[in-house]
Amino acid sequence: MSYRFRHAICNEIFDKRDFAQSCRYIKQCGYEGIEIAHFTLADDPATITPAQRAEYSRIIREEGLKFAGLHWLMVAPAGLHVSTPDPELRARGWRHIQNLIDLCADLGADGTGDNLVMVFGSPKQRGLTGGATREQATRNYIDGLRSVAAHAEQRQVQILVEALPSTQTEVILSLDEAAAIVHEIGSPAIQTMFDSHNAIEETEPHEVLVERHFPVIKHVHVNELDGGHCGTGDYDFKPVLRKLRELNYSGWVSLEAFDFRPGAERIAKESIDYLNQQIELLG
Repeated sequence: MSYRFRHAICNEIFDKRDFAQSCRYIKQCGYEGIEIAHFTLADDPATITPAQRAEYSRIIREEGLKFAGLHWLMVAPAGLHVSTPDPELRARGWRHIQNLIDLCADLGADGTGDNLVMVFGSPKQRGLTGGATREQATRNYIDGLRSVAAHAEQRQVQILVEALPSTQTEVILSLDEAAAIVHEIGSPAIQTMFDSHNAIEETEPHEVLVERHFPVIKHVHVNELDGGHCGTGDYDFKPVLRKLRELNYSGWVSLEAFDFRPGAERIAKESIDYLNQQIELLG
């Protein structure tokens, strides 16, 4: 059987629109999966009731999609932080992550989920604060990840350490650093991912990085380097896509756009059409 890329899209571009209608349009465009920013459902994931979780899961499943996971983990509720020297604030941040693990697993229940991941970017909520050094903040972040790993394993969810550029944060600035944390913790529930937009400061070709760290890359975000949706800039997706195909990558290739001005429908349709054009050029 020939290789087939599995396309997903982050629902943030639809904001708080009717969830079923959003899922229906995503499916019509040709996507197979939906990735969710939890704050489009509720500010605090702990307040989403079991009945509501089951309903979201049912809608995803009945609209013919798979639930891929969560992103933008720390945006809401306001005031969270996971690397601060303040132990009480840090504990509150990691309790929130525990709640998101449960939300992620619950939304993926009954066969709805596939390769459930939680993409841990959240630059402001892991960056330097309270006088901490980069080393101290990074150690607090690693210790926190280790503290939730067993629960994530039990719920069959993977937390993905996302490398971010220095313009966004001070903690974990390269895929090499992210992978080193994954290996240090040594849990199958703590892995990493690749994001084309957030790899803008990497000094090696992106396909080289993907190959080097492929065993711990469990998710891929595609977007232009300026944050636009696929096809609006000059990023060449073909080398990374070719490498993923060569390595028989089984995870999601998920669109996460940061510029919402073109509108959700145009972003979703133009992105998948462009990616499919690039895939055809791989030969």
